[in-house]
Amino acid sequence: MANERIPMRKIKEAMRLLLGLKFSQAQTAKSLNVGRTTIVEYARRFKASGLSWPLPEGLDDRVIEERLFPKQPSLLHIRPIIPLEYLSKEMKRPNVTLMLLWEEYKKADPTGYQYSQFAKLYKAYQKTLSYSMRQDHKGGEKLFVDFGAGLHIRDARTGILSPVSLFVAVWGASSYLFAHATAGEDLRSWIDVHVKCFEFCECSPKALVPDNLKSGVTKACRYEPEINRTYADLAAHYNLCVFPARPYRPKDKGKVENGVLLAKRWIMARLRNQVFESLGELNEAIMVLVVEFNDRVMRRPQTSRKALFWELDKPNARPLPEHPFEFADWEKHKVGVNYHIEFDKNFYSVPYTLIHQELEMRGTSTVVEFLQHSQRILTHPRSFLKNYYTTRGEHMPPAHQKYLEWTPERILHWAEKYGPSVKEFVEKLMAARSFPQQAYRSSLGIIQLAKRYGAGRLENACKRALLYRSLSYGSVKRILEKGLDGMKESPAAQPLIQHDNLRGPQYYQSN
Repeated sequence: MANERIPMRKIKEAMRLLLGLKFSQAQTAKSLNVGRTTIVEYARRFKASGLSWPLPEGLDDRVIEERLFPKQPSLLHIRPIIPLEYLSKEMKRPNVTLMLLWEEYKKADPTGYQYSQFAKLYKAYQKTLSYSMRQDHKGGEKLFVDFGAGLHIRDARTGILSPVSLFVAVWGASSYLFAHATAGEDLRSWIDVHVKCFEFCECSPKALVPDNLKSGVTKACRYEPEINRTYADLAAHYNLCVFPARPYRPKDKGKVENGVLLAKRWIMARLRNQVFESLGELNEAIMVLVVEFNDRVMRRPQTSRKALFWELDKPNARPLPEHPFEFADWEKHKVGVNYHIEFDKNFYSVPYTLIHQELEMRGTSTVVEFLQHSQRILTHPRSFLKNYYTTRGEHMPPAHQKYLEWTPERILHWAEKYGPSVKEFVEKLMAARSFPQQAYRSSLGIIQLAKRYGAGRLENACKRALLYRSLSYGSVKRILEKGLDGMKESPAAQPLIQHDNLRGPQYYQSN
């Protein structure tokens, strides 16, 4: 009974107030300091017992107790057996609750257990199952992912063993397993194995539950874990969400940790005496064991993980998009004063009006996208040449655009008309810069000095600047302004230091 059990003295007092003094049920409850539903229940029982008020003289309290609470005949022998294994499987289906299953059970046989006993027997059965099978995860809902360690590959040339990581993914409802070895636990490897996992399963879950791995979670936090930007893009591409396990909460990731343990026992133990010389060779062996593991019939329930996956997870999972996710790097930098911004040690031009502003950049294998306030403003073909400048003319300030018609070859051809030293100086000036365009203005300025000082003086000035390795427009201009271009001497040699402690070349000849 859901209501509180009160002493016989209070029961008789309640009946006196209700039936003798005609108190209301609320007044009686308040007077006796008990719940109103309790008074209602005892009034119902008193009426059903056949007793009347006032009670007969000398009526024993035990008789009243028996009349109010008659013993029910045992129905244990006629109650149907609860299909516990069926219940455990049905509970993994989306939107199915234990209350719904109990209602179906009672509808089939009204003499069956009440809900509290039904739930108690179900929970007792769940405790007899393995840890991974007794967690109530809905079909297609969650995929638990993590890395494990313990595998190696051997370099065929040196014989050195290199450790590799084992990515493990376990479906919540069926415990269906996927495993794949990677060279490391970096972001690219992390994304790549997720894509491979979805392709292997031919579907994706509604939610991913990773451990607080740096590749997937930028900042581990119990309440607001910050998801890596690329990992968030993957989640959006496959229309799923990411629920990182809370730090120091092993039950959050128990499914995958148990999966890692099973993978170690089933995969690593069987491969412990084999030597692999490439990741491809190792993963071929792992996949054979993964298929065997998923086809293996479990003790409870008497079916395989593969069969459960196709029955529970696959029908309720997300279908794969038309194209697999393409890995992309994310960076955030400010635009430099030369209207170029760095991405992966390369430099790309943006409109000069964005100088000093911060942009986000997303780089795939083919293009780099530039975003401001989450809106894409332009793209560049991706370059993998380090310290390379990719420049568009329309991004330049108007004062710089007039140099766009010039090329290094054209500038050198023009400089050669004023002398070989002028050409050599300009050539070295452009080679000293990170990209030739940075030297265009200086080179053209040097050539323009011939209009004021003449080609002969410019040739001598460039020759002198080359001698002193002073590669700048300013150094050539100063030489011309001060008339140093007419001086023929070389840089003075530094005199040798005379000292008693210096051995000199004779010492080494004598020895």
